[in-house]
Amino acid sequence: MAKTYTPVTAASDVETIFKMLEGRWKLIILFHLFGGKVQRYSDLEKLIPGISQKMLAQQLRQLEADGIIERKVYPVVPPKVEYRMSEWGQSLCPALDALLKWAEARPKDSALPDTNNQ
Repeated sequence: MAKTYTPVTAASDVETIFKMLEGRWKLIILFHLFGGKVQRYSDLEKLIPGISQKMLAQQLRQLEADGIIERKVYPVVPPKVEYRMSEWGQSLCPALDALLKWAEARPKDSALPDTNNQ
């Protein structure tokens, strides 16, 4: 049975979801994992220049705790850890694609902030 929303509960639930995805690196991590990609911790470090080991570990832990990604640890030395999207996390991809399309449709006279200079 689908949840019935009021404007207040809908706004509150969307805000909760945005909080799960907030942070400088979470969306970048997710885009590296979409499409069934499996990445090792060291691969993510290489794919995301500028992220510290501490921040990568923290963001991965938060995404895992929220059920968006899954972590698999192999019992080998040195440790081998792989990350992939959970089934629920993967279902986020169409929503993010829809946000990108929505942003592309923005009227030309109200340009998006320039993010290319970061």
